[in-house]
Amino acid sequence: MTCEVIVDVQPKKIAIALTEDKRLVEYQEEQQQASFNVGNIYFAKVRKLMPGLNACFVNVGHERDAFLHYLDLGPQYNSYAKYLKHILNDKKSIFPMAKAAIQPELPKEGSVQNVLELGQELLVQIVKEPISTKGPRLTCEITFPGRFLVLVPFTDKVHVSSKIKSSAERARLKQLIQSIKPKNFGVIVRTVAEGKRVAELDAELMALLHRWEDTIARAHAAKQLPALCYEETSRTVALLRDLLTPTYENIYINDPRIFQEVHDYVQLIAPEMTGIVKLYKGKLPIFDNFDVTRQIKTSFGKTVSYKHGAYLIIEHTEALHVVDVNSGNRAKNPDGQEANALEVNLGAADELARQLRLRDMGGIIVVDFIDMSLAEDRQKLYERMCENMKRDRARHNILPLSKFGLMQITRQRVRPVMEVHVDETCPTCMGKGTIKSSFLFTDVLEKKIDQLVNQLGIKSFVLHVHPYVAAYINQGLISLKLRWQMKYGFGVRIMPNQRLAFLQCQFFTTDGEEIDMKSEGDNM
Repeated sequence: MTCEVIVDVQPKKIAIALTEDKRLVEYQEEQQQASFNVGNIYFAKVRKLMPGLNACFVNVGHERDAFLHYLDLGPQYNSYAKYLKHILNDKKSIFPMAKAAIQPELPKEGSVQNVLELGQELLVQIVKEPISTKGPRLTCEITFPGRFLVLVPFTDKVHVSSKIKSSAERARLKQLIQSIKPKNFGVIVRTVAEGKRVAELDAELMALLHRWEDTIARAHAAKQLPALCYEETSRTVALLRDLLTPTYENIYINDPRIFQEVHDYVQLIAPEMTGIVKLYKGKLPIFDNFDVTRQIKTSFGKTVSYKHGAYLIIEHTEALHVVDVNSGNRAKNPDGQEANALEVNLGAADELARQLRLRDMGGIIVVDFIDMSLAEDRQKLYERMCENMKRDRARHNILPLSKFGLMQITRQRVRPVMEVHVDETCPTCMGKGTIKSSFLFTDVLEKKIDQLVNQLGIKSFVLHVHPYVAAYINQGLISLKLRWQMKYGFGVRIMPNQRLAFLQCQFFTTDGEEIDMKSEGDNM
């Protein structure tokens, strides 16, 4: 299996698509101005204590206060609190971490009102982004994840990933990390560290320690709370940090700045793979070129079709996701109804596992499969679902089919479910329900071009239109495009764009900046 990452950088958002054998399996969108990410560390104050919930609310600058439960203070909270007190009391210098004394662990059975007080200053890390009406979820167990290691302050323990099966390799890594890690820091060794040399691990450990020192320095210098002390790497780099394996063939990016950022990161963690990071310079939109746009439009929405006419209905409620499996108009299996139901359900299991990753669906998912009477068929479906979910990085749990034919799945949720709207709102009627004749659309386009060239003085630009419209404009020996170029100059360029609705257009400068030419009067 080969993997590719395609990164589409636009003025207002960054979209990242992960494909396996050219099939879209993960998709993420992030607004350019988005500031709240899982992993960010804030120096903030306790706003409100909630003894009934055994938790408190902390102001981290979000419109809703963040939630911090007593158990999320972590067993090393006493050590953390004492060190933070040293930092706050001495404004001239930073108390050395090596001199910090490890305190007794915080008991699991305790009360938040006996540990925290109103207005207390804390160093907290976001573990779950704001979802629906809830604010961010916090923890005081600060961690700094890297490619091979995760740094955990205020503990001396070293843990090795359970996915490393070789006992000799586990012992080697544990002994190696014990010998190079500084005092009062714990380390979690990740699966990809298997077989790595000491120089690689030591270099990353030093980089993670530097992040911790910068975080403490910012907290020490903070004059106004809440203060952002550490910002998680961009979504693109974070995705690569967790996923990059030798199976990756290409990473395509259409923006020079993000390209350089990713190139530098890959050069740092895997110099031998630097060549797979490529700057996309094609004329077509990057997602159109790699067939991502079409897959997005067919994979999101309430109804998702898969092989032989069967389809899934996916509904999102306040408490859970509900998935209904339908056989649709597919041909019946010659072996009978039971074989037909099994075939549809196995196909649904394949598509559902992909949909969970693609939409980043979390919480409780209830799936209504087609009823099957044979116990061995139900077991086969359960095993197929478990096998498909092995490629999912999120923590999950799958229960066998109930007597009602329902499968229950829980999946880790750290950010809101990916909502991608594939229904196209009519861009020409502005919600009125009536439009001008589509034959007049090219007249509207020429009016816009004339306005750009003769009134605004913009001689070179790119006009993005639906592929069918682009084909019409380009057809013939003396095409409409050629007539426009003869009249308004050869700076007029036409670009097909699958994202656009049939009678929708967008104008861009040669540097990629959108030119706002929308107006209601001419149905644009």
